[in-house]
Amino acid sequence: QVQLLESGGGLVQPGGSLRLSCVASGNIFSIYAMGWYRQAPGKQRELVARITSDGTTNYADAVKARFTVSRDNFKNTVYLQMRSLKPEDTAIYYCTSNLYVHGSPDPSDFWGQGTQVTVSS
Repeated sequence: QVQLLESGGGLVQPGGSLRLSCVASGNIFSIYAMGWYRQAPGKQRELVARITSDGTTNYADAVKARFTVSRDNFKNTVYLQMRSLKPEDTAIYYCTSNLYVHGSPDPSDFWGQGTQVTVSS
């Protein structure tokens, strides 16, 4: 029905940068919010960054000033630019979207499969 496909993860050295992308496709009427969560081994999934359709953003304190979330509404795509990466940023990063499916009066949350980000020397 709706698919979220992430790309851009990988292995990077401390202090390096990565850019994640996520494209939403399928039976989409409109998208309210898109964002990123992450889950490190043995930890709960946590919000990293989120952006709404009007451009309002919010970030986890741990990534403020290092990560930037943006979106292209025409392409149904959200990006996460990550800079000054630290080993503690190592996690699986999941794309998420709160959107309206055609024919549904209420929005629903959808998740991608996740992409691994590893920060190590």
